[in-house]
Amino acid sequence: MPNTVTLLGEYLRARRALVQPHDVGIVSLTPRRVIGLRRDEVARRAGISQEYYLRLEQGRDRQPSDQVLHALGRALCLDAAGVEHMGRLVRVQTGGAGPAAVGVATPASMRTLAGLLDQWTGTPAYVMDTNQDVLVVNPLARAMTGGALRPGVNLALAVFSPAGRALARGWAEAAARTVATLRYGSDPRDRRLQEIVGTLSVRDEDFRRLWARHDARPYTNGPVEQDVHGHGRVTLTCQTLEVPGPRRNVLVAFHAPAGSDGARALAALRAGSAPAMAG
Repeated sequence: MPNTVTLLGEYLRARRALVQPHDVGIVSLTPRRVIGLRRDEVARRAGISQEYYLRLEQGRDRQPSDQVLHALGRALCLDAAGVEHMGRLVRVQTGGAGPAAVGVATPASMRTLAGLLDQWTGTPAYVMDTNQDVLVVNPLARAMTGGALRPGVNLALAVFSPAGRALARGWAEAAARTVATLRYGSDPRDRRLQEIVGTLSVRDEDFRRLWARHDARPYTNGPVEQDVHGHGRVTLTCQTLEVPGPRRNVLVAFHAPAGSDGARALAALRAGSAPAMAG
């Protein structure tokens, strides 16, 4: 019976290829024919049999225990997000719930979110779904991006567009972060995700390379390089919060420490946008 490629098997192969033997204390006395670790090395580091590991990669065993997943995470030098991602893949390939339930945000819920964000006159903020399609944008976030950020924009497509690449400083980091968060938050069965990945895979070599790594992690908070329209590029702090609901939408907000260039840029932006926001 032919083997069936599974989401977990694909992930394990990709991550195995990224771990270099010398990084985990393995000394090779003979030439290696594989990139990264061999299957037997992963199995030994995880404390499982080579045959069992082979079954996981080949899709002949689809439901490893949490204990095995954590052992594989240690063997492959994964962080907590990587282990959690493996658990989600197992749930998806066994017919369970994925990272986001299938469904759409209701107009009423979007109006409520839009009303809330419109009250945040001092904080640029927007809401996106797990495929990074923008759903709601408040006036200050629109002003910050010169109108480029608006409902209907897909952030992954925007980052890998010619205009996105033109923001050369920090682009590589932003691209890697975008791909990792897209894979982490999305459901591989989602047709919209497949459309986005298919489009970018055809037209963009950098996206293909990053997607093939299978990096999967959220970006909950941290510094980002952001062009503030009319005020240049500054460092802001990006904070993301999950919006309760079946779609696991994400609210993204920006702020900056008092006295920083980012804080001054946002203050100037608020002052310049005040009449428009009041209207």
